[in-house]
Amino acid sequence: MNVSRIALAGGIAVSSVVLLSGTAFAHVSVQPQGEAAKGGYATVNVKVPNERDNASTVKVEINFPTDHPLASVMPQPLSGWKAEVTKAKLAKPLELHGKKINEVVSKVTWTADGSKIGPGQFQQFPLSLGRLPENADQLVLKAIQTYDNNEVVRWIEEPKEGAAEPQNPAPVLKLSAATEDHHGGGATKTDDKAGHDDKAGAEKSHTEAAGSDSSDTTARVLGVIGILVGVAGVAFGVLAGRRRSA
Repeated sequence: MNVSRIALAGGIAVSSVVLLSGTAFAHVSVQPQGEAAKGGYATVNVKVPNERDNASTVKVEINFPTDHPLASVMPQPLSGWKAEVTKAKLAKPLELHGKKINEVVSKVTWTADGSKIGPGQFQQFPLSLGRLPENADQLVLKAIQTYDNNEVVRWIEEPKEGAAEPQNPAPVLKLSAATEDHHGGGATKTDDKAGHDDKAGAEKSHTEAAGSDSSDTTARVLGVIGILVGVAGVAFGVLAGRRRSA
């Protein structure tokens, strides 16, 4: 009886691990390539996993905050996806490199054009952002994910410090402290370096995306192997117990 109870508990534990491992990769997130320093420029990847078993992601929309508008948002061309940049007028113009900016990018939308994100897959969408705000510690980039069965998932709930994670948290870009090298303060040398870093980061994004995919796959494989070993151990214990009872 005790052995059977242990086996049942082990089965429940294994099921819980499998379920939790499936949801651990389900959030849309934003990850900087290198550093995202206040007042500077950054290349980031919006990572979009497919969390459905019977549908594919065919559209991704990223909305930018209106309280901290960005003067420059540029998507990197991505094979199989069409990017559309939407701009909005500013009530108060921004000043960048001595010029007044009257409108900024409010959202970027990628629509499948020969590609899609299938079940068990993810896709990274590279963006060049700048200048990042100097008076904020993070940027909340609300995302909307659309599947080919017309289901829409809104990743727009802002995480609150000290509170439980919301069901559909919005992607959050953490900003690091401003540095002399990455501060977009208007110096020509700094701006040129920022532009060079953006280009280099964009060129590296596909390679790094592949590395990230490999790491996620390896972690999942190792996790499954560990679960199978645990199940085998429980089964062995049950059989051993039955033989002793006989």
